[in-house]
Amino acid sequence: MCSVPGLSEPSTLPPAPSSSAERRQLTVMFCDLVGSTALAARLDPEDLREIIAAYRDGVVAIVRKYGGTISRYIGDGMLILFGHPSAHEDDAERAVRAALEIAAAGHAPGAPPGLELRVRLGLATGLVIIGDLIGSEAAEAQAVLGETPNLAARLQSLAEPDGVVIAEDTRRLIGGLFDYQDLGAVTLKGFAVPVRAWRVLREGTTESRFEALHAAVLTPLVGRKEELELLGRCWDRARTGTGQVVLLAGEAGIGKSRLVAAPGAYRGRTAHSLALFLFAASSGQRALSLHRAAPANRWFRA
Repeated sequence: MCSVPGLSEPSTLPPAPSSSAERRQLTVMFCDLVGSTALAARLDPEDLREIIAAYRDGVVAIVRKYGGTISRYIGDGMLILFGHPSAHEDDAERAVRAALEIAAAGHAPGAPPGLELRVRLGLATGLVIIGDLIGSEAAEAQAVLGETPNLAARLQSLAEPDGVVIAEDTRRLIGGLFDYQDLGAVTLKGFAVPVRAWRVLREGTTESRFEALHAAVLTPLVGRKEELELLGRCWDRARTGTGQVVLLAGEAGIGKSRLVAAPGAYRGRTAHSLALFLFAASSGQRALSLHRAAPANRWFRA
């Protein structure tokens, strides 16, 4: 019996790499350097390299501060993810705060006099496929596929220098935490229908996160009769001259702020004052927010 070389012998080729990917809800940021072509024409390549490296290091430090990760460097642009590998309930807020800080940062501390680096930033939120992209000739680790990164890149082109533009889904998640300019429905290359876009101007002035993230008309509070009565009794004692301190603690999302916002928590809309302290973890750092004392007929939102 004859054997044919190459058929009867075991293959010496390495096994094809396996790819793993997952669907994730992410907020994607695209950060691009303004005027990089003119910058390259003006500077020696070695000087340009040092400046670009400093710019990237500065952006990376801010992104990591808010829990984001760098997915890819695309020329002088950066594709940045919030929600992978670790997800947080406020990833969209973290992304916008990071974007505003990046836009306000000085990106060329060692640059020649008169040289200023400015950036444009676009953000979008949605479902993506993230994982290793394996081809026959090359592989890309942690590639991000879907409409969301493309939308973030297109929105970036609408931003002014040191400006931030976000998609409607991102805007919906962060509510009134920031001040915006409505850009309306904009036509973007590659998108069949116009897309609603917003320019983020600054952090908002609402007194509390609960007020900023929830509608003015709240749904009825259910199953908190005992807690409401306790708050009401403490309020009654405070109105008669016996000061009260109430500590309301619990897991995130259990309804602490909603309970404090319930009108039934306070009896008698008189001109007494209430001081509300809110301790909360926000965007990767501990924060203390003090709501100033005000007339009790103004309902407090925690």
